[in-house]
Amino acid sequence: MTGTVSEVARMPRGGPDASWLDRRLETSRLEYLDRDDVDDLKNKVVRALDRGGRRRHGIYGRCAQIAADLVAEVPAPTILELGAGLGGLSEKLLDLHPTAEVTVSDLDEGFVAAVADSAVGRHPRATVRPVDATAIDAPDAAYDLAVFALSLHHLAPPSAARVLAEGTRVADRLLIIDLRRPPAPLHVLVLGAVLPFTAVVPLTHDGVISSMRAYSPSALRALAQHAGVHVEFRTQRFGPTVAVFGR
Repeated sequence: MTGTVSEVARMPRGGPDASWLDRRLETSRLEYLDRDDVDDLKNKVVRALDRGGRRRHGIYGRCAQIAADLVAEVPAPTILELGAGLGGLSEKLLDLHPTAEVTVSDLDEGFVAAVADSAVGRHPRATVRPVDATAIDAPDAAYDLAVFALSLHHLAPPSAARVLAEGTRVADRLLIIDLRRPPAPLHVLVLGAVLPFTAVVPLTHDGVISSMRAYSPSALRALAQHAGVHVEFRTQRFGPTVAVFGR
């Protein structure tokens, strides 16, 4: 890796060139999803996210299609999903690609157990196991593609850089899909509108924190440089940030 860990740790989520305002639209506060002392609230958030991703908003389907397109020319691709939660994206990916072998993984052993006991866990082309995205227990080039969707913002910059390094070590390419960081003036307006609801709606609480911890493309380029990998952004006029990393 290039640069020191302390330099990366100090980098704003808006990137090295972030504006004065953007640098202040950050927080070190944890989402319910990242805490172990609020199990009920954590479960409410993950269930709400899973319901939205599967049905109402089609987030999992869109993410799975992006991943499937990246391995469309591989006859029987091997895919590792990191931070899979309850496995909704992997489920869509298995449906989309009839020959893909998918390893569904998460650091949270409770999520891993839930996926293993679901239809995804019983799928003949799925393997479910716990994996730390910052220290992946797999040999070099074990997979054609690694996918880390809607999760990178949970990690501090040094850990995020480790994901980039590890993901591109074990897979030919690493697909990162994450929240788009809003322009600072718009971000202020959005926060002002939704902050009153964070005390009563757990998903809104986590959404506000997510928006303040999301990485900009500038930050992702800096993280890629630190990890010694290259990055290509896929144009998305609206929606999340989509970036493909490789050696």
